Amino acid sequence: MVPPTRLETPRLFLRQPTPDDAASIYAGYARDPEVTRYVIWQPHPDLDTTRAFVQGCVEAWGQGTRFPWVITTRSPEQLIGMIELRIAGHRADLGYVLARPHWGRGLATEAVRAVVGWALDQPEIHRVWAVCDVENLASARVLEKAGMQREGILRRWLRHPGVSETPRDCLCYARIREPGRSIS
Repeated sequence: MVPPTRLETPRLFLRQPTPDDAASIYAGYARDPEVTRYVIWQPHPDLDTTRAFVQGCVEAWGQGTRFPWVITTRSPEQLIGMIELRIAGHRADLGYVLARPHWGRGLATEAVRAVVGWALDQPEIHRVWAVCDVENLASARVLEKAGMQREGILRRWLRHPGVSETPRDCLCYARIREPGRSIS
């Protein structure tokens, strides 16, 4: 199963990344320590790091291991973040990042809804889940507004080097397809 290379929402385009996106990603959010505070990677120190990251995203689509989309506004079309879906059998997990000037406008929620909706429309996928640091209340709210339910806390689940090198507790959210019910 391969997701579409492009998804559309009322305010956003989600599209497969290209090498040309590296400069926008680097300038827009990848080097911002506030944006990268609760992710599993450090701020990018230079554009070459971002180029290598984007190349990995391009290759991931070809390998079918993970499916990252860049998030762009529709008008004007501006790259503002990324969202990624990783499919493992009947489950899929996702992660996302959004440039700071676009926080608090519901754009991350809109992107998450689009990806979760597509995933749960696939007969093979029965569960979509995501985690966020217990202190990342904004991300928890995004997942809740996207229709995901909090399932609990995963203790010492992920390292968020922007906060600590020690593994941190994470909130776990999921949305499932109920037997016999369509999500759409």
